[in-house]
Amino acid sequence: MAVVPTTGTAPAAPAKRSRLRFVANPKATTGLVVLGLFTLIAVIGPWIAPYDPSARSSDVMQGPSAAHWFGTTHLGQDIFSQVIVGTRSVMLVGFLAAAIATVLSVLVGVTSGYLGGFGAEGLSALSNVFLVIPALPLIIIITSSLPETTDVTIALVIGFTSWAWNARVLRAQTLSLRRRDYVEAARATGESTWRIIVFEIMPNLTAVIASGFVGTVIFAVVSEITLAFIGVSASGTWNWGTVLFWAQGQQALAQGAWWWFVPAGLAIAFLGTALSLVNFGIDEFVSPRLRGGGRTTAKTEDGRTVRMRVGFTPVLAPAPKPAEPAPRPATAEPKPATAEPKPATPEPKPAAPEPEPAAAKGKTVVDDTADRTGEGES
Repeated sequence: MAVVPTTGTAPAAPAKRSRLRFVANPKATTGLVVLGLFTLIAVIGPWIAPYDPSARSSDVMQGPSAAHWFGTTHLGQDIFSQVIVGTRSVMLVGFLAAAIATVLSVLVGVTSGYLGGFGAEGLSALSNVFLVIPALPLIIIITSSLPETTDVTIALVIGFTSWAWNARVLRAQTLSLRRRDYVEAARATGESTWRIIVFEIMPNLTAVIASGFVGTVIFAVVSEITLAFIGVSASGTWNWGTVLFWAQGQQALAQGAWWWFVPAGLAIAFLGTALSLVNFGIDEFVSPRLRGGGRTTAKTEDGRTVRMRVGFTPVLAPAPKPAEPAPRPATAEPKPATAEPKPATPEPKPAAPEPEPAAAKGKTVVDDTADRTGEGES
């Protein structure tokens, strides 16, 4: 009779590490899509605008229609064209100011955090000075005193006045990383200071730098729109703040011309939401505690499902593998058909041997039978 070998359940194949985990996050994906749409409009906006944003017409204070999707102003200007063309100015100032502020924050924060000494203390003191100065009033004073204001000028002013906070964060992170084992090992092997900073410390600060960059873009966009709303903006350039400036100056809300300020306000809200979603995606990508996205269960690499508790970071370790059974032969020799059954009870032990006769032991036995016979005859 053939014996079929039995095998245990095959272990689940380990899950592969996702290389696009950030893009797989729905928050990050939504934010990147909306941000990409605004970037596309900023690039091709002046070419797809149906009208010149400054051109006047006889259609004064008209609501949204097929000819003017977002309505017109008190001078007959097309609001849709103003919003489309103004997107370029907003995106240019936001990203240029964020790039300048990020470069300055990395130079000051990482340098003061790793090198130490009198120079590092001086850079830290400089960061504290810029932190206590109100950024927006400083930007207003600087831009108002300039003879000519352009988008690039506004971006430079915002970038050079909004780097201090990110520099403090990077300095704190660098102070934590400078005593790690891999940094000490690189220093012990004779690596140069700048090589350690660039190849050992900077890769571990990538998420912090990216999050600071996105936050600075939001601040720069809001600052530029605020400057345009109060009348401090580049001359001859449209942006969303300029649309709101003219709407507020002509009492659009009192006249019931909601189409004058609502499209620009929605554009600001959508852009801010997109940047915030990207920032949330970066936070969840970095922090394991936020990575669940509100879920209460998670799967480990070996396919198990664990329940997460609020306030605790789950460690998704693989389950211990069960002991593998000993291998069995594929076939076995058939047993004999007439095999005698084993007795249920053991066989009884033999009785004790009878005592041997006395002659066997060497003693003399006297036969008194004849004497007893003679006594009977007499």
